[in-house]
Amino acid sequence: MVTQIKNPEYPIFFGDAAEALINFLSDKSFTQLFVLTDKNTYVHCLPLLNKVPALSDARVLTIEAGEKHKNIDTCQTIWSGLMQHEADRKALLINLGGGVIGDMGGFCASTFKRGIRFLQIPTTLLSQVDASVGGKLGIDFMGVKNSIGVFQNPETVIIDPAFLKTLSPREVRSGFAEMLKHSLIRDHNQWQILTRVDPEQPENWREQIAASVAIKQQIVEADPLEKGIRKALNFGHTIGHALESFFLETSHPLLHGEAIAAGMVVEAILSEQRGLLTTAQLVAIKTEINRIYSLPAVNTETYPVLLEYMRQDKKNEQRQINCSLLHGIGNIRIDCLIPEDTIVEALNRYQDLISAD
Repeated sequence: MVTQIKNPEYPIFFGDAAEALINFLSDKSFTQLFVLTDKNTYVHCLPLLNKVPALSDARVLTIEAGEKHKNIDTCQTIWSGLMQHEADRKALLINLGGGVIGDMGGFCASTFKRGIRFLQIPTTLLSQVDASVGGKLGIDFMGVKNSIGVFQNPETVIIDPAFLKTLSPREVRSGFAEMLKHSLIRDHNQWQILTRVDPEQPENWREQIAASVAIKQQIVEADPLEKGIRKALNFGHTIGHALESFFLETSHPLLHGEAIAAGMVVEAILSEQRGLLTTAQLVAIKTEINRIYSLPAVNTETYPVLLEYMRQDKKNEQRQINCSLLHGIGNIRIDCLIPEDTIVEALNRYQDLISAD
């Protein structure tokens, strides 16, 4: 069964991806159909769409999997594939994959010949609840996350929880971090619900995904270009993106959600330091996140590198590091400019907290 979430910008469908795609394409005209996959989704996810008649004539473009390939070099591979197959401005690109595929595929579509249409079929929990909604597209540049990009909405988003069966438990936990974030910034009751969820054995993914998507959708509708309240969605990401970029260059890279989980703990500490969060609330957040994730240790020698990544964050203002901090559980305060020595204090406190376990 396929259901639709009301969305003024573009339709979001829940349910069987093949059925939803057949219905969506039935009244659409396009000169060519392309599918962008990575090497994992080509093997594990594309077969779930084999009953879609239109895909029998589609050109499949396949790239390497992983965040380290989310760069301009891979974009050139995608653009070259479109060019070699003589794609014109009436072509349609289906992005079948996680956040990397959705972000980069959408970016490539939006810039190829000044823009071709695309749709998103997110295949990871992370991309289903976060990257597929909101029209943010982009790539990493010079090690800085999502520093090159555009805002552009897809034709539609199709969310099918069946794809989650193709994921490892670690990938599922990674996506769950964004669900926790959505509840922390917007919905205390949803936070309480998620504290009782085992992300490796959920009772009802569809219900929880829909709740998380609804939170993000409400925020994006209110502020589509991130001039105000949409900045709330950055909670955990200023620190988290720095951690993700740093560990990406090591032998133990973090998944996006793992880095954001750690970032949320550090930014909850910053919230407590400013009197926006009680110590009890901080401990509750840290305890819940630590229930699911093995939080990475960060030694003092890495602080200068982390701070340099933070200085390059696109959210910064007045040459100061800009965070969105919790004001209690379920509320947020945006545009909090944080001195670097305060961040160092929070990183030290983070180390103390995880060392105490």
